Amino acid sequence: MTTHRIATLTLLAAAALAACSSMPENNAALDQARSDYRSAEANPQTQALAPAELKQAGDALARAEAAQAHRDDRAQVDQLAYLARQRVALAQEAANRKGSEAAVAAASAQRDQMRLAARTREADAATQTANAAQRDAASSQRQAEAAQRQAEAAQRQSMASQQQADAARNDASVSQMQAGDAEARNAALQAQLRDLNAKQTDRGMVVTIGDLLFDSGESQLKSGGMRNVERLGGFLKAYPQRRALIEGYTDSVGGENANQALSARRADAVKAALLGMGVAPGQLSAQGYGETHPVAGNGNAGGRQMNRRVEVVLSDENGVLSPR
Repeated sequence: MTTHRIATLTLLAAAALAACSSMPENNAALDQARSDYRSAEANPQTQALAPAELKQAGDALARAEAAQAHRDDRAQVDQLAYLARQRVALAQEAANRKGSEAAVAAASAQRDQMRLAARTREADAATQTANAAQRDAASSQRQAEAAQRQAEAAQRQSMASQQQADAARNDASVSQMQAGDAEARNAALQAQLRDLNAKQTDRGMVVTIGDLLFDSGESQLKSGGMRNVERLGGFLKAYPQRRALIEGYTDSVGGENANQALSARRADAVKAALLGMGVAPGQLSAQGYGETHPVAGNGNAGGRQMNRRVEVVLSDENGVLSPR
């Protein structure tokens, strides 16, 4: 058991003893924070690759537990529980990122080893051919001066042809490896886009985030909806050449000016969350469109819910975005 786990469990035990004496009311946000932390703590990859981040998550959870045990204001407990869940998410993200980096490094080393082996085989083949040609030349030289000159000319021509053949094989091998790398990158890109539920439009790939990320009329991101935003953040960090335009929309309920301001705040909230995950500022821009550009009718609750959304337009691989 690591030192930070012992410290965390000690704080949790103290909070539990205090809870037994005063029996504070249950708190759903704190219960979820506990569950998230236990899942991360049970993950060997998170323990191995992100111990510092996991300790910070445990400390944050302990603070939330202590606030609950002391019967602090419920809003304060909820805020501390939210911060604990964010710390857990950061620890998991750090572990996933470091695991991916290690896998990429291992794959690169394997490719380098294969290239070296191929070049070694080509060098051995060229040496064998040169040795055979030298034996033939020596035999011709003993026969006659004229035959020697002919053998030398043939040898030079053979070596030139061999070099051309070696160069052609090397070019073909490099092209094949480059094609394989490109195919692998494209497959990974398509898999991530499917995971984000991205849809192809005339403006490019668009990721739609529904209003479940926000409470009604609010712009603060709900912790339960952060998973989609985290996936989007992971995608943008994996492809730093791509940019994202974050667009906020509302339904027609309320005043036009208020809806415009709310949509802008929600777009900015998603942008701020992505920046907090380490996405480069130059990759992101945000814009609110209020109740304009609805995707469904506002005459019923279902249509209004579809219109309360945040859309993220992804650029092409050159960072070019299509304007609305």
